[in-house]
Amino acid sequence: MTISKITESLEAQVICNENLVHTEIVSACGSDLMSDVMAFVKDQVLLLTGLINVQVIRTANLMDIQAICFVRGKQPTAEMIEMAEEMGIVLLSTKLPMFIACGKLYEAGLVGSGVRKI
Repeated sequence: MTISKITESLEAQVICNENLVHTEIVSACGSDLMSDVMAFVKDQVLLLTGLINVQVIRTANLMDIQAICFVRGKQPTAEMIEMAEEMGIVLLSTKLPMFIACGKLYEAGLVGSGVRKI
């Protein structure tokens, strides 16, 4: 599923790196604990989180996460946006809560990180 399709499914806004919305994403991870993200995330992943700090961007870069979607209408800081732009990470924001956002993506065909859809 492309980041563009994810944006549609979540009624999200693209905050930065809009030129990369055609990137393919194969799984998603919803977490506010970056230690869990580091333990379970694989390649071509979308991270859904309500955590707003630069550690989210650093973790995404370290784990090769292509996109981050902030849930509950949260907006990243200017510093986070600048870092994501430099690292080529797409930032999105949706007003949906994490549970609903994850459910909508699963319903649209995206699976959890490390999980195969049956």
